[in-house]
Amino acid sequence: MNYGRMRFVAGFLVIPVALYVIYVIAPYAQAFYIAFTDWRGVSASPRFVGTENFQRLLGDGIFWGAVGHNLLLLILMPLLTLVIALFFAFLLNAGGRGGTGGIWGSKFYRVVFFFPQVLAIAVVAVLFQQVFRPDKSGMLNAPLIALGLEPIGFLSDTDVAFWSILGVLVWQAVGFYVVLFSAGIASIPRDLFEAASIDGAGGAQLFFRVTLPLLWDTIQVGWVYLGIAALDVFAIVWVMTAEQGGPDHSTTVMAAEIYRNAFQYFKFGYASAMGVVLFFFTIGFAALALRLSRRERIEF
Repeated sequence: MNYGRMRFVAGFLVIPVALYVIYVIAPYAQAFYIAFTDWRGVSASPRFVGTENFQRLLGDGIFWGAVGHNLLLLILMPLLTLVIALFFAFLLNAGGRGGTGGIWGSKFYRVVFFFPQVLAIAVVAVLFQQVFRPDKSGMLNAPLIALGLEPIGFLSDTDVAFWSILGVLVWQAVGFYVVLFSAGIASIPRDLFEAASIDGAGGAQLFFRVTLPLLWDTIQVGWVYLGIAALDVFAIVWVMTAEQGGPDHSTTVMAAEIYRNAFQYFKFGYASAMGVVLFFFTIGFAALALRLSRRERIEF
């Protein structure tokens, strides 16, 4: 009986597993192989060079600058996004008197917060190019110019450009996690908030003693997703910034350097070596984040 059931399950799994191996595992394996070659994308039989590409990476200052930017994003983007999203989600769902409801107009605000999610990432990048313009047509610099102040080079100043990119990434991501955390808060029984309020808990205590512990699993998932997104930032940097990672490589990230080396310099072997490094960064972060954030599950 069990043998027949296993054959039945295997019959349904064979096609999706085969597709996964062909379209996911096989490209990964091919990328690992290419990383040990000098393939330029045209020769049928690339020359095996061993660890030469990885040795070159050790002395590549631009690549390690990109790694540093990714690591900063890995820390700051999830932290800022989750803190802001948690704050707004709590206000929208449990910020009313006694924690029994959200603030006035919460349904409207949910739509407003989620609006960036309906925009393609390239559209967001083009939109903020206009917002950050250093002349009178820039939404942020126009008031400064009108007051006689020097405009800020949001995308042209090497000290400011990276933080401008970080701000756009957080703005674009917050809305999704507001909705995600709102769903999590809505699933918490109202009785818990009412009981805590009767016992004298204020807004801060309701958040830290009731909401946060019961949302921990959702926060953990959000942290992992945002961390992976921070390591895979490409479109915003490539579309928004001068020189696709400028000025002077001040905003470049690993994904941008992989694309540049592969499709502009035709160094597919070297780009694949960068991709292997990014792969291990991503896997390592996900494993570490899940391990460090593990805690006893709270049932309610």
